Amino acid sequence: MSDTLPLDVIGRRVEVNGEHATVHFSGIVPPVAGVWLGVEWDNPERGKHDGSHEGTVYFTCRHPTGGSFIRPNKVNFGVDFLTAIKNRYVLEDEPEDDGKEHIVILGNKPVETVGFDSITKLQSQLSKLKDISLKSCAVSCAGEKGAIAKACQNLRVIDLSKNLLSSWDEVIYIADQLKHLEVLNLSDNKLRFPSASPSVTGAFSTLKVLVLNRTGITWAEVLRCAPGWPVLEELHLSANRICISERPTDVLQTVKLLDLSSNPSVDENQLLLIAYLPRLQQLNLSDTGISSVHFVDAAIGCKTSMFPSLRYLLVNDNHIEHWSFINELDKLQSLQSLCCLRNPLTERSKEAETIRQFIIAKISQLKTLNKREILPEERRGAELDYQKAFGNEWKKAGGHQDPDKNRPNEDFVAAHPRYQLLCHTLRIKCPDQLEQKVIEKQLPDSMTVQKVKGLLSRLLKVPVSELRLSYASPKMPGREIELENDLQSLQFYSVENGDCLLVRW
Repeated sequence: MSDTLPLDVIGRRVEVNGEHATVHFSGIVPPVAGVWLGVEWDNPERGKHDGSHEGTVYFTCRHPTGGSFIRPNKVNFGVDFLTAIKNRYVLEDEPEDDGKEHIVILGNKPVETVGFDSITKLQSQLSKLKDISLKSCAVSCAGEKGAIAKACQNLRVIDLSKNLLSSWDEVIYIADQLKHLEVLNLSDNKLRFPSASPSVTGAFSTLKVLVLNRTGITWAEVLRCAPGWPVLEELHLSANRICISERPTDVLQTVKLLDLSSNPSVDENQLLLIAYLPRLQQLNLSDTGISSVHFVDAAIGCKTSMFPSLRYLLVNDNHIEHWSFINELDKLQSLQSLCCLRNPLTERSKEAETIRQFIIAKISQLKTLNKREILPEERRGAELDYQKAFGNEWKKAGGHQDPDKNRPNEDFVAAHPRYQLLCHTLRIKCPDQLEQKVIEKQLPDSMTVQKVKGLLSRLLKVPVSELRLSYASPKMPGREIELENDLQSLQFYSVENGDCLLVRW
């Protein structure tokens, strides 16, 4: 802290007694003599006014109490990147050529050095650093040109969150000197991003993970900068008030994880703009306020072409209250894991386990729900309970266990798109009657053996009492399992879609 002001003081990020702010004004504020800095605090409760004093507007703030006037000598303008590394990882780095032993602290590890050799050993140790955290170290700039590249040529993972970086250009100056950089966390730096697409420098040519939470970036700025991230796999954009305004074209095509959590402007229409990112596997939409989603390209029971690789979806802390949201998720081709906590639909405490069972039944390929694995036994039980819960409604809507009479109305099918699919399609074969053709029928797995026999009796014109049933599964080649208990269901015998029902008399 000093009375000397940087030439580019306007727009600089500063720290005052642990609080961060942005400088919007530098000059005289009558009647008090001397230079003042007008700052807007990140925490508006820290300020006193909106940038005005005695009727004169010196700068503007987003909050009526977000501004203050501060003397320059009270302000910390920060340090350069390399100084921060030395402050954090090296507590003593001055050589004393006296032949005495010195202790240099690198991270948490003390390194013993002797005399002039201390600098050589220090430089050697710094060059080996691969993973560093400079969180809250007041880093404001890259520093001397080439100094980072010379001292830290092997850095791969850097946490620069909660610092005083004020522009994306400064980030580029740092990254351009780190040829192996793979992970960069810039969260909680209020950055100015370029208004035009920056020239592609190769600064981020190896970057795989970029964290820009609470940086103030917009979607348009993401797309402008994205050409410089050719191999990016994870992009974290939480809490930026992002509104997805256009479809990524030829950018973000390598992204596997996209975090849009805590961006309250994101809605289902905006999601359609990112629905064709080819490699997107994980999407975080928690705390966005989303309540509905519709994949209009896919009819009931069909799969959507949108989000073709999406396997993990997080929609915690939203306004989801209708089952139609869950029904739509079954249209996703690759979805395996869903987190859907703290939504109106899932917060009915007395029905928590029932709701879990219904979600499992409604999304066919789901393997994990709310971080709990779905075992095959749980899925079978969930689907059976779901069928039982809505069996009467299905019948009233026109459903029937005889496939030829099964015609549930549109309202039921829309509300329960998987109900019909839970009925297995079985091949029915009569191995002792060679002239009898193989029949295919869709049978609910809750159907009892007795009712199956009744259906077959009508089809084959054979008395029920003479029919003997068994089945063969492609999962168990060479085996034949008898359905000997008329009162048990097909599910009890683990009859599955595609199995062959064998009928003898």
